[in-house]
Amino acid sequence: MEYAVQRAPSESGRLEGIAYDLWLPDEDAPSPAVVVLHGAGSQKENHADYARVATSHGFVALTFDNRGHGQSEGKLSPRTIADVQRLVHVLTERPEVDGRRVAARGSSMGGLLAIHAAAATTDIAAVVAICPATEELMLEDLRRVARGEPAPPGSALETMRVDAPALAAWLEEHDVRDAVRRLGSKPLMLVHARDDEVVPHTISEELYERATEPKRILVLEDGHHRSAQHDTEVQGETLRWLARVM
Repeated sequence: MEYAVQRAPSESGRLEGIAYDLWLPDEDAPSPAVVVLHGAGSQKENHADYARVATSHGFVALTFDNRGHGQSEGKLSPRTIADVQRLVHVLTERPEVDGRRVAARGSSMGGLLAIHAAAATTDIAAVVAICPATEELMLEDLRRVARGEPAPPGSALETMRVDAPALAAWLEEHDVRDAVRRLGSKPLMLVHARDDEVVPHTISEELYERATEPKRILVLEDGHHRSAQHDTEVQGETLRWLARVM
């Protein structure tokens, strides 16, 4: 029996304390690129599957650990948006990358962050947000930790390093719905499982209504919070869409 060879990252390193993996396609440079933002309590290795699919579609992929996660230094804080902007900017300057075609793809908390980062920088040309969280959902547990109380059992905050007071204050001052409006004409694709047990699918529907064209929403009749992120067919569809709109 033959087994498919799992492609490994082409490069691993650190940028200002952020641990990252870079995945390069076999196609000649410069290529479009996608920066992958993971959710709360996750890490870059959990999205290696998407990076591999991205390279098979001719994309450069960058996965990384948010601060407070995995191998990156520091705590999760409002600094994370600046971290994303810095990573994207460095990626646009690499010779393997077409700097005009760099997208952000985020899931759950990463979806929220991808939208905010894209609204704040011209370096991100398009966004794919999968089961994106809202500030309100993140604040439910974060406020408890900010008060010095333990994280609820099963919460991602149990394993995260986080500056809870600073992050809670930032979340209280921002709204992903407003960030979607500030995307302007940047393409936005939303993916959500109807039976998502963590983030209601109606959130993506609301964001879709607030977004301007070009936009697309894909509501999956089957699946759950994690499967929406790791379904190979859905991953391929997001990459084909990015290739068309960028």
